[in-house]
Amino acid sequence: MAKVGIVVGSIRNNSFSQQIADNVAPLFPDGFETEFIEIANLPLYNQDYDENSPAEYTTFRDKVKSVDAVLFVTPEHNRSVPAALKNALDVASRPWGQNVWDGKPAAVISQSISGLSGFGANHHLRQTLAFLNMPIVQQPEVYLANSQDLVDGSGKITNEGTIEFLQGFVNTFVDLIKKFN
Repeated sequence: MAKVGIVVGSIRNNSFSQQIADNVAPLFPDGFETEFIEIANLPLYNQDYDENSPAEYTTFRDKVKSVDAVLFVTPEHNRSVPAALKNALDVASRPWGQNVWDGKPAAVISQSISGLSGFGANHHLRQTLAFLNMPIVQQPEVYLANSQDLVDGSGKITNEGTIEFLQGFVNTFVDLIKKFN
């Protein structure tokens, strides 16, 4: 069984990114387990911690090590990724030479309450993931616009076309994971 870690870039309660991730997790087929990896409790990365890491760093790194692949679902903040997500990427890639993201297949979903759909965040995240040596789903790219209209009051995506598109994306991600596991 392959385990897919899901990292949500927003740490806001009931965020649109979390709601979207909650809708995508069940789209993985039998033989794939999903697990959310929490990033909100991580102290800001500081190289001084490389010698004596906070317990939260060790727990987080161990969680990332335990998964076979990672799905990132993120909003856009100022045309980039939220600070909490960038911090998580840094924490798990340090100390130098101990990058626990290394070689793990990845996929990115970005979303925004605007019509730009998190394009900047998606591409900034892809740049970092390339440096971290994570093979990434190239196509289809997932940019979800007007996310406030995408989910209903209970957090469910109701548009069948969107669900079908996301299922195709997950299927492509599953194919990538199989190539590396």
